[in-house]
Amino acid sequence: MARRLVWPAAVLATAAAVVLSLAIGTRAVPPAAVLDALLRGTTSPDALVVRSLRLPRTEVGLTAGAALGLSGATLQAVTRNPLADPGILGLSQGAAAGVVIAISLGLAHGFAGYVWYAFAGAVAAACLVYAIAARGRGGASPVKLALAGTALSAMTAGATTVVLTSSSATLDQFRFWQVGAVSGRDADSVVRMLPFLAAGLVLVLLCARGLDALALGDETARALGHRVRLVRGAAALGAALLTAAAVAAAGPVAFVGLAVPHLARRLTRNAPHRVLLPLSALLGAALLLAADVAGRVVRAPAEVPAGVMTALVGAPVLVALVRKKGATA
Repeated sequence: MARRLVWPAAVLATAAAVVLSLAIGTRAVPPAAVLDALLRGTTSPDALVVRSLRLPRTEVGLTAGAALGLSGATLQAVTRNPLADPGILGLSQGAAAGVVIAISLGLAHGFAGYVWYAFAGAVAAACLVYAIAARGRGGASPVKLALAGTALSAMTAGATTVVLTSSSATLDQFRFWQVGAVSGRDADSVVRMLPFLAAGLVLVLLCARGLDALALGDETARALGHRVRLVRGAAALGAALLTAAAVAAAGPVAFVGLAVPHLARRLTRNAPHRVLLPLSALLGAALLLAADVAGRVVRAPAEVPAGVMTALVGAPVLVALVRKKGATA
């Protein structure tokens, strides 16, 4: 695709996903009725369904998908690992652990209340991974970051399982969130996400030029005048904020952060990160919404959670990336 057509196509794909998300479900709503509900404030049954149920769900899908796409692109640049996603630095598992602790201690009830604990867990995981990787010669290299993140993820997942298996009440509340879905959310979930999304977005965009330099290697980045540790730490913190917001609202949705940056790079022919990052956010939003819509259709009138649909699509993508020449774990 010609580079000049990438952005219009991405915007149109996202807009189409939004319309489908508002129109498709157990009760099909014509596009004209969707527009009436949004623009004219009508009070018909269709309008009430759109505004009270599907609009918050669509907003959560947009924001969570954008956050995951942006976080994945950032982490792939930070670690120089094409297989990186928000799980490789332990961010998703850290956020999940924060939510489990909050549920088990009775500190949070409902999706809107999870965000602060998910944020604390994700940031704690990011700081711990960075502290472990920074020890020894060479500092926090991409390989050491990936290894530390993988080890911490495994340890955190084990600790989370211990808590869940020892408390049936916590497990009952957690299992609906753990699957990864955007259904059942309200507008307050989006409002609570916005500060984290804004802070994370600012951080990663400020690091865009530094991420371009990191792609050339740490020594080259230093020669170009970039403070490698500062760039890597700030970008990782931004990714942690974005991941926390997405995980708190939609659960640990898999593969969006992995697949979307590769698609963005292919469409833009490896454009600089000032282009790649916003495009990854837009494509992530479109992908998660499309997965949610597909989940409503494949087993109608029942629904398949969006996290399950992204996993079904993402697994073949992961296999293709591993098989691709030059891909490294």
